[in-house]
Formats: sequence, C-alpha cells, structure tokens
Amino acid sequence: MPRPVTLFTGQWADLSCETMCHKAVDFGYDGLELACWGDHFEVNKAIQDGSYCGAKRDQLDSAGLQCHAISAHLVGQAVCDIVDLRHRDILPEHVWGDGDPKGVNQRAAEEMKETARAAQKFGVDVVNGFTGSSIWHLLYTFPPTPDSMIDEGFQHFADTWNPILDVFAECGVKFALEVHPTEIAFDLYSAERALDVLDRRDEFGFNFDPSHLIWQGVDPVEFIRAFPDRIYHAHVKDAAVTLDGKTGILASHYNFGDPRRGWDFRSPGRGGVNFEEIIRALNDIEYSGPLSVEWEDGRMDRDHGAREACENVRKWDFPPSERAFDSAFAENSA
Repeated sequence: MPRPVTLFTGQWADLSCETMCHKAVDFGYDGLELACWGDHFEVNKAIQDGSYCGAKRDQLDSAGLQCHAISAHLVGQAVCDIVDLRHRDILPEHVWGDGDPKGVNQRAAEEMKETARAAQKFGVDVVNGFTGSSIWHLLYTFPPTPDSMIDEGFQHFADTWNPILDVFAECGVKFALEVHPTEIAFDLYSAERALDVLDRRDEFGFNFDPSHLIWQGVDPVEFIRAFPDRIYHAHVKDAAVTLDGKTGILASHYNFGDPRRGWDFRSPGRGGVNFEEIIRALNDIEYSGPLSVEWEDGRMDRDHGAREACENVRKWDFPPSERAFDSAFAENSA
C-alpha cells in the first residue's frame, strides 16, 4: 500500500481551508496536513465548539481527503524563544496578549497543551511543530560561550516542554519536532541531546524534513538511521546550496527567494535532496506514515510547484521488497 501523499497547508494560509481542499484534489493529493493558523485548523474552536472537529472532518471527507497530522509550528516557536516583536505577526492574538515576553512564553505553552487536546478530539495522533530555543543566538561561540549556558538552555527546554508533553501523553498524541534552525534541535547531535534531556520519553520525536539538513551539510539519510523509532512524520521538501564564491551559507541577510543567497528552498525534485535514498531509508525503518509536501520555492508559481511535487513523490515512493531478490535460488536448492 503506497504511503499517502499529503500537502502541508502552512504556506497556503492566505487561502481558506475550503479552497485548499479543492486545490489539493486538483493537484492529486491524498490529504492535507492542516496548519493551526488561518482557518485551516483553529485550536480554540476545536476545544470550545463541540461540533467543530466533526465539521472539519466532514469538510475533508466530502473532498475525499485524509488528514494524519496537524501542525503548530508558529505557537510552538514562542514556547522557548526569547520573544520579540517578530513573534507578534505569527501568533494568535490570545497568545500574544500584551506582548510581555514571559507572558507570551507561558500562553504559548498552554496553547500547545490545548493543541494536544484538540488533536485528540479531531482524531489525529501527531502534532508537528517547533519548540523555539532560548540559546539559538549563542550558536556562534563569540563572545566565548561557557558550556553552562548551553546546558541551561537545554534544561530550560526540558523544564518547559515536559509539562506540555505530559498532556500529549494523556491524550495519546505525539509531538514531532521539525528539526530546524532556530529550534532547540537543528541537526543530528542537537536532536540527540534534546531526546536525552527529555529522558527519551515516547511523546517526543521528529517530523523528518531533509531540506533543513542538507544545507548545513548533514546527510538526511544518516538522520533517519540515527532515529529509526522517532520519525513520527515526514516532510518532502527540497533545498539547493548555491555557493558561488560571493555569498556564504549564512545567506548574507538576504531573504528567501533572493538569488544572491548561498542556499534556498526548491520545489521537490529541483534541489539537492536525494529522495531515492530517503525513500529507501524510510523503508528500512518501516515508516508507513504520510509523505507530506511542504512546498516552498520563492522563485516558482506555487500551484505549478505543488502539482509537480505530488507527481514526483508518487514516482519516488515504492514499497520495500518482501523477499530477497535471489531467494529463488534458495528455494530451488531446498
């Protein structure tokens, strides 16, 4: 049975969920990974309105679409971040409140607990998202950064997220961190440390996304092999490193889509990710969840790209073999 091919709606939140259902069907997707912003999946309504989750399911069912996960990247970012004015534009008003940083952190943490409860009511068992990080700004160790500051950052993450994950456990829902710059885990080693500081509790795992790994020089396949029991969801997203001797991997403060950057996201199949090897690795760990296209390419029309991406994923995906290719010889000799 092929893995379902879904489309993450986070980059389409300017459109209604109804519009996205029509588009997803037209593009050829099996389902949607609903973002918890716009009107795609509204956590407060899911909690407060007893008919909301059923109506949302009916909306998807009427279009013949599945949903295996919801995604709370924006609120999750504010849980551990050092909050500033940038967060105001990505947060719901009730989470931003008066903008007091500590208050925003606390309200974001409570909203993530509510998101677990909303996911349970909606009938999905994975919430993808971000954690934020109080130590991302310490990435380059100058002025010299004592190890104790990094230790404190990881402990702050554990102290903040363990109570949230307690609610996830009560709800039978898993949180899948998208390993990503600006999060507590952004590469293989920091992901390992994040697991360890949480005592490797089952509720915490990863939304595998190769695009954020390859430009850092991390092999996405090695990430899969390092965490075979923690890949709770998988994004299909591509990126290309375009260093030309003028710009560096830190991208010179140029925004996504600027051709002067040293790397950028690309529509799946048009960057540097080796999806052939990723599918083989996902087969090896027996991952059977969705392959969810997170479409970002600032220099391509998104409808064109999303349709092409769906076609590509269907070509790339294949089931593992159920027998050794030379097993006939053993059968003949028996």
